[in-house]
Amino acid sequence: MSVIRTDKWLLKLYDYPIDICEKLKVYFADASASEVYEYLSLHGMYQPTKRGTDLVKTLRNNNTWEVIEKEHQILKEMWDGPDIPIFIFPLNSHQLLKRDVVEKSGLAFKDKLFLFVSEENTEKDISALFTHEYNHVCRLTKFNKKEEDYVLLDTIVLEGLAEYAVCERFGEECTADWTSFYSDEELKMIWNKLIYPNRNTSKNSAKHHKLLYGAGLHPKMSGYCVGYYLVNKYVEAFHHTSKSLFIIDTEMIAKVTLE
Repeated sequence: MSVIRTDKWLLKLYDYPIDICEKLKVYFADASASEVYEYLSLHGMYQPTKRGTDLVKTLRNNNTWEVIEKEHQILKEMWDGPDIPIFIFPLNSHQLLKRDVVEKSGLAFKDKLFLFVSEENTEKDISALFTHEYNHVCRLTKFNKKEEDYVLLDTIVLEGLAEYAVCERFGEECTADWTSFYSDEELKMIWNKLIYPNRNTSKNSAKHHKLLYGAGLHPKMSGYCVGYYLVNKYVEAFHHTSKSLFIIDTEMIAKVTLE
């Protein structure tokens, strides 16, 4: 299906996001439009503002939908990835998961993908975001484990693989800020003392999210940072590419730091 022209929806229905989510219900089993909007809002979907349609027009003038369509075609061929519906909406950065203000966000499933972007995003920003999120889609599709069975180790490796793909394509300068939060020694300590002992924590638990994002007294973005560290160590040892990493067992990627 590829990129859905949500700009057309937004120009007509920007002030009525629930009506927009009526169009999305078919992609979410047994969910109402209000429930879909509430869920997407947790991950960055906009809330209406006074300059809404002007924002949409700016995103359109920036060729946002065309850029992502082009990236989808490139990565679909490069990674032998699935053809899925891709939905693009404005970002509500101030409410995103009650964490720090961000400039872009995404939400990936094995059968669909949502991107939340701002007018300040450059073409490279958008390409990096899509690379990260579409890498998730490919991992979820190709790795032989049901997503509902994922534990903390699976999630942090999922994030590490996605950001490694950004680095592989565009260089370190295009990776997320969190990739440089800690030194290797600090990451090794976080892994050994915090992540590894809790590696089998279910993805549905509150503890999983605290460890992943570094809530409370935990180091900021600890799970993400350790995941990126593990993937880089594995690539250094075995010279994999993003494409070949999709099917590698999570435990194998983590094992390299224990040997």
